[in-house]
Amino acid sequence: MWITRKSESTLQRLFHQFTAVLVIGPRQSGKTALLQTLYPHASYVTLDDRSVAAAANTTPEAFLSSFKEPVILDEVQYAPTLFRTLKVKIDQRRQPGRYLLTGSQIFPMMQGVSESLAGRCGILNLSSLSWSERIQSLRHGKLEDFLFLGGFPELHAGKIEREFWYSAYVATYLERDVRNILNVGDLGDFNRLLRAAALRTSQVLSYSDLARDVGISPATAKKWLSVLVASGQIFLIESYHRNRGKRLVKSPKLVFADTGLACYLMGFKSRNDVFSSPLAGALWESFVTNQVIRHYAFQGKKPPLWYWRTPYGQEVDLIIEEGGGKLTAIECKLSEHPGAKDCAGLHALESFYGKDVIVKSYIACRTPIQFKVTPEIFAVDGSQWDGLLI
Repeated sequence: MWITRKSESTLQRLFHQFTAVLVIGPRQSGKTALLQTLYPHASYVTLDDRSVAAAANTTPEAFLSSFKEPVILDEVQYAPTLFRTLKVKIDQRRQPGRYLLTGSQIFPMMQGVSESLAGRCGILNLSSLSWSERIQSLRHGKLEDFLFLGGFPELHAGKIEREFWYSAYVATYLERDVRNILNVGDLGDFNRLLRAAALRTSQVLSYSDLARDVGISPATAKKWLSVLVASGQIFLIESYHRNRGKRLVKSPKLVFADTGLACYLMGFKSRNDVFSSPLAGALWESFVTNQVIRHYAFQGKKPPLWYWRTPYGQEVDLIIEEGGGKLTAIECKLSEHPGAKDCAGLHALESFYGKDVIVKSYIACRTPIQFKVTPEIFAVDGSQWDGLLI
C-alpha cells in the first residue's frame, strides 16, 4: 500500500521549475519509491550498483545520453563525475523536469551540487514518515506504537520484523555510508558511538562526555557525529540567543531523526519498555521535534528551529523564529494533561525576552484536544502542527 507523502506537492512544483531535482535524506526514507510513484514513465537507473557507477564515472556523457528523459538517477553520490556533465547538459537546455536525483550521503553530494549545479537544481529533503502521513494513509494505529516502531516506510508494510529490519539497516549504514564518508577501518567504535548518541537524544551535547563513554577523543567524536548529521540520522539543534543572551548555554542539542531507530539502538524490545523507562520523556521530545522539522520539510523549507537554556536551569525545548524576530515557544511533555507547573520554562523565556517577542506558546503533549493551560499557553497534540505553525 502506498503511503501518501506530504512532500509530493512540493516535489511537483520543483519538477516544473528546475531542470534537475535532488531528493536527499537517510537510507530507506522512501526517496526512490516517491519518485517512481509520481513519475512512473521516467527512466530509472541506480548507481548503488558498482558496475553502473563505474560506467557513469568513466564515461558520464555517454552514460547520461543512453537514457530517455526524464531519468531518475538513484544514489547519485556514487558517481560524483556526473555532476559536472549534468551542469553542461542543463546549461545546453534549461527545460524543467529532465533529471530526478536521489542520494543518502549528504556532505559529498552537496559539495558536488554546490560546485556544479548551484541555481540549476531544486532540492527536497525527505525524512522517514511523520505520524500524520502514516495515520492519514493507513487510518489506524496508536501514536505510542509509531514512536517505538519509527517512520521508515518499509516497517509499516508489516512484512519484516522490527528487530531484523533495524539490524540489517544499521549493518548496511555502517558498511556503506560510514565507510564511504569516513573511510573507517574498524567500525566497532563507531557502532558504540551510534548507540551512545541514541541514549543522548534530546540532550545538550557534550563531546567530551560522549568521547569518554565511547573511548575515543573529543575531536574524533565531533568528526564522527558530523557523519550522523551528514547521513540524516541526527539533527544538531543550536541554542537560541541574542546579544542579551550571551550567558546562555551554547552547546547544541542532539536529536535522533527517527525515534524507532533510537529505540532500537537503546535496546528497547517493546512499546511498554519505552514508556516505563526514564528515557520516555526524551524520546517524546525527539518525536515532537521531528514532527516540527517534517512540517517545514514538507514545504521545502529549512526549519528555523532552536532551543533555549540558561546555566541556571531555565529552558524551553523548542524555539521557532518567525519573521521580524518573533518567537514561537514549544515545551514538550509526555503527559496528556500538563498543568501550570509545566509552564515554568515558557514563563522564563517570556520574562527574558519580553511578552511582545513571544507570539505563541505551546505545551506539546499527548492530549487529543487542544486546551488552555494558562490564558496564553495552549496544550496541543504534539504530533499535529498543521495550522499551528507558519
